[in-house]
Amino acid sequence: MEKRKGFIFDLDGVIVDTAKYHFLAWKKIANGLGIEFTLEHNELLKGVSRVRSLDIILELGKVEASQEDKDKWLLQKNEDYLSYLVDMNETEILPGVMKVLKFLKENNQPIALGSASKNAKPILEKTGTLAFFDVIVDGNDVVNAKPDPEVFLQAARLLNVANEDAIVFEDSVAGIQAANIAKMISIGIGEETTLHEAEYIFKDFTEISSTFLELLINK
Repeated sequence: MEKRKGFIFDLDGVIVDTAKYHFLAWKKIANGLGIEFTLEHNELLKGVSRVRSLDIILELGKVEASQEDKDKWLLQKNEDYLSYLVDMNETEILPGVMKVLKFLKENNQPIALGSASKNAKPILEKTGTLAFFDVIVDGNDVVNAKPDPEVFLQAARLLNVANEDAIVFEDSVAGIQAANIAKMISIGIGEETTLHEAEYIFKDFTEISSTFLELLINK
């Protein structure tokens, strides 16, 4: 009988690169408030909730705002972001991701999405990847943002696998920390300098071989 693990994927920056759309939407809000917002600033928002992201931007510009204004800007940001997603398709899937998803599916490994995004389902639908996921846990299902492990704990429970049998693919420091706190195997997708707390690190999914995935399954 082949072994059964649980594979949990973050969405933004792991399966698809929607980070650029978040950046454009936040930049529009920031610039409208007279705040300079660069790609460097955008790094501060990685893996952070929408509410906290806005607070960080306001802090950058030393802007005080009422809750009413904040709510208005949060809504505006999401509407702008969604407008960028309209034309999304399978070309947005990051290199090597499909090969890994197909391998896991063919080997009967349960797959979950564990993302802070509240737009996860429409993104998976537009990119044609929804059918690969047995379970979806997104920003609509959890209260606590990463590095709190809530999103991954919920995904593992729904996949019916023990935490130590769960494998998490993440591109953010907060996401890697969440996986480590949950005692799951953490795999960083991105730069080693940033994701050094991960158990394994790959620049992207093209570096992940079938042999490596087999080792994880049989670990």
